[in-house]
Amino acid sequence: MSKESTDEFVAYTVHIPPTPDNRTIADSQDSLVGSGRKSYGVGNPSDGYIKDTIFTGGFNSVTKAHVRKSLEEEEVMRKCKTMCQMEGCDEKKAEAKCECGYVICRECYLDCVGIDGGYCPGCKESYKGISDDESDEPKSEAKDQANPLPSRGGGGRMAKNFSLVQSFKNPNQDFDHNRWLFETKGTYGYGNALWPSDGQEFGRGIDDRSMNPPDFSDRRNRPLTRKIGISAAIISPYRLLMVLRLGALACFLTWRISHPNHDAMWLWIMSVVCEVWFAISWLLDQLPKLCPVKRITDLTILKERFESSGPNLRNPKGLSDLPGIDVFVSTADAEKEPPLVTANTILSILAVDYPVEKVACYLSDDGGSLVTFEALAEAASFARIWVPFCKKHDIEPRNPESYFGQKRDPLKNKVRIDFVRDRRRVKREYDEFKVRINALPESIRRRSDAYNTQQELRAKRKQVELGEDLSEPIKVPKATWMSDGTHWHGTWSSAEEGHSRGDHEGIIQIMLVPPNAEPLYGNEVDEKNMIDTTDVDVRLPMLVYVSREKRPSFDHNKKAGAMNALVRASAIMSNGAFILNLDCDHYIYNSLAMREGMCFMLDKGGDRICYVQFPQRFEGIDPNDRYANHNTVFFDVSMRALDGLQGPMYVGTGCIFRRIALYGFSPPRATEHHGWFGSRKTRKLLRKPNIQKDQEDDEMFLPMIDEKDDEEVSRSLLTKQFGNSVPLVDSIAVAEFGGRLLHELRGKGCQGRPAGSLAVQREPLDASALAEAVGVISCYYEDKTEWGKRVGWIYGSITEDVVTGYRMHNRGWRSIYCVTKRDAFRGTAPINLTDRLIQVLRWATGSVEIFFSRNNALFASPRMKFLQRVAYFNVGMYPFTSIFLLVYCILPALSLFSGKFIVQSLNVTFLVFLLAITTTLCMLALLEIKWSGITLHDWWRNEQFWLIGGTSAHPAAVVQGLLKVIAGVDISFTLTSKSAAPDDGEDEFAELYEFRWTVLMIPPITIILINMIAIAVGTFRTVYSPFPQWSKLLGGVFFSFWVLSHLYPFAKGLMGKRGKVPTIVFLWSALICIVVSLIAVYIYPPSGHQDFSSFQFP
Repeated sequence: MSKESTDEFVAYTVHIPPTPDNRTIADSQDSLVGSGRKSYGVGNPSDGYIKDTIFTGGFNSVTKAHVRKSLEEEEVMRKCKTMCQMEGCDEKKAEAKCECGYVICRECYLDCVGIDGGYCPGCKESYKGISDDESDEPKSEAKDQANPLPSRGGGGRMAKNFSLVQSFKNPNQDFDHNRWLFETKGTYGYGNALWPSDGQEFGRGIDDRSMNPPDFSDRRNRPLTRKIGISAAIISPYRLLMVLRLGALACFLTWRISHPNHDAMWLWIMSVVCEVWFAISWLLDQLPKLCPVKRITDLTILKERFESSGPNLRNPKGLSDLPGIDVFVSTADAEKEPPLVTANTILSILAVDYPVEKVACYLSDDGGSLVTFEALAEAASFARIWVPFCKKHDIEPRNPESYFGQKRDPLKNKVRIDFVRDRRRVKREYDEFKVRINALPESIRRRSDAYNTQQELRAKRKQVELGEDLSEPIKVPKATWMSDGTHWHGTWSSAEEGHSRGDHEGIIQIMLVPPNAEPLYGNEVDEKNMIDTTDVDVRLPMLVYVSREKRPSFDHNKKAGAMNALVRASAIMSNGAFILNLDCDHYIYNSLAMREGMCFMLDKGGDRICYVQFPQRFEGIDPNDRYANHNTVFFDVSMRALDGLQGPMYVGTGCIFRRIALYGFSPPRATEHHGWFGSRKTRKLLRKPNIQKDQEDDEMFLPMIDEKDDEEVSRSLLTKQFGNSVPLVDSIAVAEFGGRLLHELRGKGCQGRPAGSLAVQREPLDASALAEAVGVISCYYEDKTEWGKRVGWIYGSITEDVVTGYRMHNRGWRSIYCVTKRDAFRGTAPINLTDRLIQVLRWATGSVEIFFSRNNALFASPRMKFLQRVAYFNVGMYPFTSIFLLVYCILPALSLFSGKFIVQSLNVTFLVFLLAITTTLCMLALLEIKWSGITLHDWWRNEQFWLIGGTSAHPAAVVQGLLKVIAGVDISFTLTSKSAAPDDGEDEFAELYEFRWTVLMIPPITIILINMIAIAVGTFRTVYSPFPQWSKLLGGVFFSFWVLSHLYPFAKGLMGKRGKVPTIVFLWSALICIVVSLIAVYIYPPSGHQDFSSFQFP
């Protein structure tokens, strides 16, 4: 459909939600049938209601959305805005004096104020000033209280104002159910504002409509989410302990500085400097944990609000009104990331419980591997069996490998009699599917060898026919061949020019076409259908393979560049208003995960949310979690605490983005924090552009789909930022409209959308759209644009995820942490010690890069909360703690070697301070365990690996970061290997016991050996000393054991599997330590003289 076409459009009706005093909608229905245009029933004339018709690209046409208003409707709305609405008055110079929007002239207004006591004739509320500030949260404690019922002294007129619902619902404004819930504290039944107070009865002074309790059966307007604070019995002592420990640290450091050890000043100075840094580091880590929260969702309300049970006036075809979601899955190496793992992730996405026509899945293959391509084709074929099976029997999880590998009873909660038969058939098909996937590398190699041999024979035959010299070698490229007998356009195994990992064409292949909007049911069991799907919707979501173009002379920016290519391609092909990104080894464990995330995006205030982050959960980790792979302290403590501030950080996977936030636009409204600790707040509306020359680089305002002012200026500006693709630029307004809230939930000064406006059929894809999509994934498209600078994933850091989330928070967006009852996503984590250290090294190096860049939280804008700044600042600071940690881990050994200690003597004051600091730390840990739900084992494993990583990977990260900043040395990392599911009979945790040497192991090994030798040396020195100082020995030995206990998992990893290390190794190690200790005692003998022949044990 062309851009100029306006003959056809879709009409929708938006009615006021049913309430206890709602009027009939017959008039609106008659109006719709009679006039054929949109009818809003009773609405606010100041609101810009719109009709929605979205046109996407076609042949020789522009991808653009057109939203139009009829002339008759505009005339009626214009009349309502300018004419007094008092009965019998036709004064045209009128304006809204009340926040309900009731238009009244000055004379009638003065009459109402003088005669009726100052009550608005529209909403029956007293006139009051309208504030320009708008916020999703109450501004004071007074506003947090429920409004009292109006007085009954007015007789019959005041009796009509008994219902608080009626006070907000009037002929000129939609009923705001959320506000009603807020002001009544969300209670139902006795004590609610709709019910009489104590001592009063229904029917006295009240008209008949209040004789019975109101009907609360309609749940569509209730909130989708709720925020639950931590119990005061837990959080109050937790905060008090933080203050007490801070005071204890201050007193301890003051005492340490004022009492130097004159016998070992060098030891005292090093220890005091380290302790001061540790105190600062603890404070930076602890401050953001002041306000942890929990959130819950109501999926029933989401379904009732956006998915009607059948056709109605708002939704003539009964389609889903939920916005579209594009799912991005990224992979880069088919060898380190097994294709079977990626295929299982894709299958879990295709079987997700979300409207099929609203989901589009994109796989980014940054390696351009034919193995991944054909594995995706196999997954698309198997999905035609797997997805209907999951929907028919409510399978969880919907990853075949995880489902069939479960050890619990598969018949639990299954009611269909044909489940066992269906499961057996699908399991047999999946086993064959696994065999085909695992055999792909070998089958492709054999196929390519056969085709290449055939090409060589043809070349030789041609050489003979042309009479050329047969001694000359024939140059036939060793190509990789597809199954249809054509060259693969991506990477070849021989890595020829134009077909290597960093040099190949851009590829887009649609594996599954976009489905129709209406359900498609299957057939009974026959030769072609393995299971009965007569009552199952067998449609499959859109599935696309994408491999962006790569050339040697371009910087492709690793994963961030691949994700931005997907953003551009998906904007042209499906343009979902929201984006879910997953790693290839992170599959959907909870089929309702998308709906959980959309509850936050579509609830009131959701237009300020840039992304919803889910916690990462892992499978295949050893039961003891030796290297803290679960990372529960970070995901269940730190991230939940950040949710109480401005939101959690983006951690790279399991995150639902708002597309326009990812595009770099500012939120619809934001709060700026000024003064000390951000105590002075200023709220700003950012929808309407008011751009000055000095603000153009700092602010990007959303293009409105229903605003045509300065369209050419806006288009030219967007073209400079997003590139010269017209369909891509036009899709921005469409994505903005799809992410809007419903009219009754929108914020002040923000645009909404009518209910049912997204229940439309998606435009089919054509050749021109695919050609445009291929163009936007070319390697030169980002030149002279804002991609990677402000738009999309941000370039310039190894940890592009943290930087991307930081930029969004810095613009004023907020994020949400969604912890579901059943894990939303699950993935794999490296359980091998070497792989784990390399992973931590990459994260720490990215943090050092952040610290030395403009993304340092010290340069954050006023729109970021103070405690949120502290959290982001700590992200860049924590690797530097390793320098002081290395020194502090060696101090006990130096103390034992020298016979000195960090204090002059172990007096009572030092021990009391040490006890207070340790006790408060343990009590804080117990309370964190209480409100977060982690275990003491998780907390201890986290403490252990904090020291392991701080003495191995973090110091190397600091060195690498400094080399990059000072000398410009580029940093490159190898991709972390993803483990495939073990075969039957294999050890599930075999990688845990594999020993792979890396230089990162040198510092921890050195610390372990030095402390073990120092304990032996200190013990012998004290035993043979004529004046033994047992207190200093105990102090040094205690701290040495503290270091060794934290490094115990590391030492256990070096020893390998139990039983593999011979006993003689331990005996020789102990003997070497004893010999070295005796040598140290001989070189540095104890003071005085003692007759060793008369030695006695102390």
